[in-house]
Amino acid sequence: MSSYYPRTKDLTRTRKSVTDSPPSSPSYTDKNYRLHCVLRWSCVDFRYDSTGESATDKPMGRTSSYTRRETRLAALNKQEQDSAAKDYKKMYTEALQENERLKSRLQDSKQELVKIRSQLEKVAQVPIFQCFKEFEKTCQEMETKFKWKMEMEKKWSHHILPNNEKQALDKRVTDMEEEIKVLTELKSDNQRLKDENGALIRVISKLSK
Repeated sequence: MSSYYPRTKDLTRTRKSVTDSPPSSPSYTDKNYRLHCVLRWSCVDFRYDSTGESATDKPMGRTSSYTRRETRLAALNKQEQDSAAKDYKKMYTEALQENERLKSRLQDSKQELVKIRSQLEKVAQVPIFQCFKEFEKTCQEMETKFKWKMEMEKKWSHHILPNNEKQALDKRVTDMEEEIKVLTELKSDNQRLKDENGALIRVISKLSK
């Protein structure tokens, strides 16, 4: 009995060692090798992120990435500021040009106004009213004179005169009546011109203020 149990134990150890040992087939060995490589690289890769940087280098990488992003943002902001400054400068230049153009037009308008005022003052200095008054006085004198002559001729026409003299006298009276009509029209025209001249003088006085 004692010799049987040791043999049994030896057989058991032999079977166990045989089952624990890997088979000698090349396919199984390749699978184990690939699995070993995968496990090895997985153990190594946990120290690196997707960018290839190690875990110890991550804070520095994040800092450099943040710095690059801030640099890009600063460059974009500077570009926008430069563009805005150029736009403001362009708008300021255009505003100055428009202001100069308006100043030039205003100066031309002032010169034209001064010229018109000078011409109106020259017209106002002409003794128009005096001419109108003299003309009106002459018309009144002529009208009075014609009326007096007509009355005298009508008065003398009642006396006995030869036919030829009477006809001449009637013709003369008729001509005087026509002249009186013309004088009346001239007086109307004179009054109209006088009113127009007064309006012109008022306009000149307003422009001179």
